[in-house]
Amino acid sequence: MTQEGKEKLCHLDSQGEAQMVDVSEKMPTKRTAIALGQVRMLKTTFEAIEQGNAPKGDVLGTARLAGIMAAKQTSSLIPLCHPLPLQKINVQIIPKAELPGYEIRAEVVTKSETGVEMEALTAVSVAALTLYDMAKALEKSILIENIRLLSKTGGKSDYHHRKTNARGVWGRRHAPNGGFGG
Repeated sequence: MTQEGKEKLCHLDSQGEAQMVDVSEKMPTKRTAIALGQVRMLKTTFEAIEQGNAPKGDVLGTARLAGIMAAKQTSSLIPLCHPLPLQKINVQIIPKAELPGYEIRAEVVTKSETGVEMEALTAVSVAALTLYDMAKALEKSILIENIRLLSKTGGKSDYHHRKTNARGVWGRRHAPNGGFGG
């Protein structure tokens, strides 16, 4: 805490300019992040994708690969992200007839000095954008929504995002060093 009672912002230098945080003194640890998002569409669009009848071809396979590729490029897209060695990137695109649409889930794992939250969020975001691009000939009103960090583990503090009530209002729990606290 600084004298004003605010935490020091480590992404700013003494002149208030943006800088990349120095993580060289941190020990590498296994870090995992899981992100989630949804893509909603008309039932007819969903059915066409499920039946493999989209004009641009394999919508879901292309979107999944785009998400994987995007996670590997996160530090090129987000200015203050560190380039990280990624040991695992898993992107799942799960059909949800009740939306109708898809849930996109990305899990990213590294052994490094800093976390992979941005890589997981980037994977979900680009997979969703690619799904839109591949299906826009069928429908322009496709909705990308609810992109969020679901969990992160392995750093100074763990984080888990959870539903708190039947209406789908989301709450958060932070837990230091691997525990699940409230």
